[in-house]
Amino acid sequence: MFEGVELAKALGMIGPVMALAAVCGPVLGGVLTDTNILGAGWRSVFGVNVPLGVAVLLVSPLIREDRSPNNPRLDLVGTVLVAVAAGLLIYPLVQGNDAGWPAWTWMCMTLGVVVLAAFIRHQIEKVRRAGSTLVEPGLFRDRMFPAAMLSSLLFFAVMNGLMFVLVVFFQIGPGMSALGAGLTMLPWSIGLAVGSWFAGAVLVPRFGARVMRAGVVMTVLGLGSTAVLITAPAFELTWRLPAPLLVAGTGLGMFTVPFFSSALSRIAHHETGSASGLLNAVQQLGATVGVTLLGTVFFRIARNHTTQLASCAASGTQLALWISSAMLVAVLALTYPMLSKPRRHATVT
Repeated sequence: MFEGVELAKALGMIGPVMALAAVCGPVLGGVLTDTNILGAGWRSVFGVNVPLGVAVLLVSPLIREDRSPNNPRLDLVGTVLVAVAAGLLIYPLVQGNDAGWPAWTWMCMTLGVVVLAAFIRHQIEKVRRAGSTLVEPGLFRDRMFPAAMLSSLLFFAVMNGLMFVLVVFFQIGPGMSALGAGLTMLPWSIGLAVGSWFAGAVLVPRFGARVMRAGVVMTVLGLGSTAVLITAPAFELTWRLPAPLLVAGTGLGMFTVPFFSSALSRIAHHETGSASGLLNAVQQLGATVGVTLLGTVFFRIARNHTTQLASCAASGTQLALWISSAMLVAVLALTYPMLSKPRRHATVT
């Protein structure tokens, strides 16, 4: 719906809304868990999605539609292949840690890679026959969009994985309630709101997509400071951690706005749907990978030292923070192909 500077402003306005959701999610989840409605405990959080889903359906007709001038046909075979591949990859990632990573989890993920390769081959064949493809081949005309996809995978793995680890740590380390753990993450969410709004309204119009790099650097500084302070005594965490969490959240917000506007900057109009779908799919996969990877690191250390659970939980969180910082350094490296000049045959919009 938006292009150029208007796109950055629109994303900057969406950022605070996303941050508000990030604030409400853990807090509301903590309230529902602590109140234990009908004895359901944390499971009552699933009921919240019902009225929210109804609200989305009610407001969706207000969103302007954008239809393709050429009505593409559904690539049914490609849809089935990619759905099966995603299931084979994601399900063992979700269940593997609790199950102890048995052989079936690795077999499923291996088969998922094979099916994904079959999907890619199917798309190539469809392009040769000039048929309708699920993924627009023009998205891979240069290295920008693949770099954006990998950046999205790593970035949202860090963002979602760390939120999970930190909320769990606050409960089994310092011994906070579920509500207290959610409230402790408020500086993170406030920083995300402020950083995204400021990036969209001020920084991106003035400095362009280079703001991504500043956001990554600020996030790494915030996570590094949190890693150093996380081993402090429990009573000190409440006043030591808000500042680094605020810095990290601000960096996340500063990265998000220019990232999406940059990722879509060289996309032709007819490729927008495919590009948005791919970025969203990779974002969700990144969230799953982040919770799995960082959660496994955290619980592996915490479970092996039950006599000193609080200190070992802090050590597991600290390691997860350092791993996240390393992943963000990789994201920083991927911003260079994203910001490089397009090749001559690339269509710029």
